[in-house]
Amino acid sequence: YARHDATALAELVRNREVKATELADLAYEAISLVNGDLNAVIEETRYEALRTLSEGAPAGPFEGVPFLVKDVGMHYAGVPSEMGSRLLKGVSMPTDSELAARCKRAGLVLVGRTNIPELGANASTEPVLNGPTHNPWNLANSPGGSSGGAAAAVAAGITPIAHANDGGGSIRIPAGLCGLFGLKPTRGRHPWGPDVDEGIFGLGVEHVVTRTVRDSAAFLDAVHGSDIGARYLLQKPDISFLEASRRDPRRLKIAFCMDSPDGAQPVDPVCRQAVLDTAKFCEELGHDVFEAKPDIAFEESCAIFRDVGAPGIAAGMLAASAQLGRPINADTVEPTSRALIRRGQEMSAIDFAGAFALMNNISRRLGHFFTTCDIWLTPVITLPVLPLGRLNAQDESLDAAGWVRKIMEITPFTAMFNGSGQPAMSVPVQWTADGQPIGMHFVARFAEETTLFSLAGQIERTRPWIGRTPPHGVLGRLG
Repeated sequence: YARHDATALAELVRNREVKATELADLAYEAISLVNGDLNAVIEETRYEALRTLSEGAPAGPFEGVPFLVKDVGMHYAGVPSEMGSRLLKGVSMPTDSELAARCKRAGLVLVGRTNIPELGANASTEPVLNGPTHNPWNLANSPGGSSGGAAAAVAAGITPIAHANDGGGSIRIPAGLCGLFGLKPTRGRHPWGPDVDEGIFGLGVEHVVTRTVRDSAAFLDAVHGSDIGARYLLQKPDISFLEASRRDPRRLKIAFCMDSPDGAQPVDPVCRQAVLDTAKFCEELGHDVFEAKPDIAFEESCAIFRDVGAPGIAAGMLAASAQLGRPINADTVEPTSRALIRRGQEMSAIDFAGAFALMNNISRRLGHFFTTCDIWLTPVITLPVLPLGRLNAQDESLDAAGWVRKIMEITPFTAMFNGSGQPAMSVPVQWTADGQPIGMHFVARFAEETTLFSLAGQIERTRPWIGRTPPHGVLGRLG
């Protein structure tokens, strides 16, 4: 079970070699085996799995495959979606989101819910509500965030695929730290309905973390496309995302960057070397490789994440507080989350308009940069590993600007592309001397996921990573 990806498990179910009920049982056995060390899964949704299995999982591309939902974003009817916050303890939605409905039609069987930092507003998963999640490659390290529980669970072999989302790097960062493939799709590629039109005013996108490129591509094929009332309508690509992942790309112009944006802390030498090695590897694959970077300052990326994100967080949490009759205070909301809420409350409409103007300006500058290259290659974060406690959300001394800057100092490459809406991916192509994964960050032009999947597939076929397993995962525990 733990050696198969989702596509392979679904094929076994279709061929009647295993039953969907047996896979669910194995997923729960895996949770029992490793989750005590990891704290990746915060609830087993046996009630939802039983409902699906009793009705029979649909014969989609992932028929009978166990699946995990992140504690924010996409939601299943009656399954708690608490956003990692004590304020929202026990909150669930009465209906499925459109993406959850499409996951069900694809055949996925929900077996649990994964841990996140409070409100998803951290690059490390250490909430007060559920406690920290540990990285299966080294329990002293963080799996990243905000999809940290999802990434730790998939890396450990609990399920081969798990829901994730990304408002500033929250798919790519944990994928990079856990040795997984993590794609952030283009803005508008996935539906957000029926309740809302977009996440975090367009910064947020939904997808999954996976162990293989083909699982990510097949998932995007199964669920992409706008739903009723959506403001975004992306053209369907000429070929499927799965087919793109099977084809080598054309000769690409790949620009690489080993240095942080102006104003951010320097990239660790290990990560600098990893980028250089990856650039050389891409050159060996036949691509044109050169060093270049867009003219985007560190403070500009911070401003987008802070001043577009904070008003959305404030509005949502204030509404929840009023509806639930629970006050926002030290007993219900963490210090840095309260700082973001205060920032959102203090901003004027003119401030908010200025943040959007900056986001649009950065999008235009990035668009012009990508007329000079097909792909931009950077590290996912500036560090080879992220120790637990490095990003302490309980620091009362930090205001919103200080908290965002602290996060962005080690994640300066990801959030700008949530602003521009471009697709980007983390690929586990490099490893430290002691065997820790170092994700490499690849970005493409708007709506060009097929280019990313083609490149990722080429890398995976040339330098496969599926055989690498963490010591604190299922296979590590079983020896």
